[in-house]
Amino acid sequence: MLNVAQALRGSGLEAIDARVLLRATLAVDDVYLIAHAGDALSTQHEAQFRALAVRRAAGEPVAYLVGEREFYGHVFKVTPAVLIPRPETELLVELTLQREAQRVLDLGTGSGCIAISIARARRAASVHAVDQSAAALAVARDNAARLNAGNVTLHHGNWFDAVPGQRFDVIVSNPPYVAADDVHLGQGDVRYEPRAALAAGADGLADIRAIVAGASARLSPGGWLLFEHGYDQASRCRTLLAQGGFGEVQSWRDLAGIERASGGRVPL
Repeated sequence: MLNVAQALRGSGLEAIDARVLLRATLAVDDVYLIAHAGDALSTQHEAQFRALAVRRAAGEPVAYLVGEREFYGHVFKVTPAVLIPRPETELLVELTLQREAQRVLDLGTGSGCIAISIARARRAASVHAVDQSAAALAVARDNAARLNAGNVTLHHGNWFDAVPGQRFDVIVSNPPYVAADDVHLGQGDVRYEPRAALAAGADGLADIRAIVAGASARLSPGGWLLFEHGYDQASRCRTLLAQGGFGEVQSWRDLAGIERASGGRVPL
């Protein structure tokens, strides 16, 4: 029978992955793992942890194995129906909150992490979230309820078709932006994530083009469009925004120094 420390050392996983999986197995935190390093695991817990370790070693994302991921200070439920929230996407939340918008639209909401994080920070704002996947919206709905984001309204549909006739102060999106033949789609965690939420045409910009083309008609005067894109797409995205009639076009860098988000403003 293994103790806590032995289970962590002998998992064959990276230390951070082993800790996350053992925390989930025991329903404890890191402090407990440290304080109880010599405690023996029950036969049931040892079997559960070994099973999770095998699945992780085979490539399954930790977030899907434990069913959750932290984002912007909140813990979100995640399933294989949604993208796994990533730290760089928190930049979109920050950019939106800087604009003090009263009506916000999140396109392709997935787990709801962007919309719910904005709604929690701006309780007086009306936040709308769209996804064409009913399974993804079910995850977002659960997250909104668990995190008490009552000012989020969910819509099922394709981009702007889901919110006919409505206008917003900010439209924000983390859309698919990977080229359909990109080799990274067959590597790492993304192998397990929904392809429709990742790939967008031959150059990865098909959905961004559609969003830029339709956003002006959905924005209030002076409203902003903000979206995430690939590490090498910023220049092309700024060109699309300028061609679409947006002003104040710019890109913003994530914590790694990569131009990760771009946006522009419609005229007042």
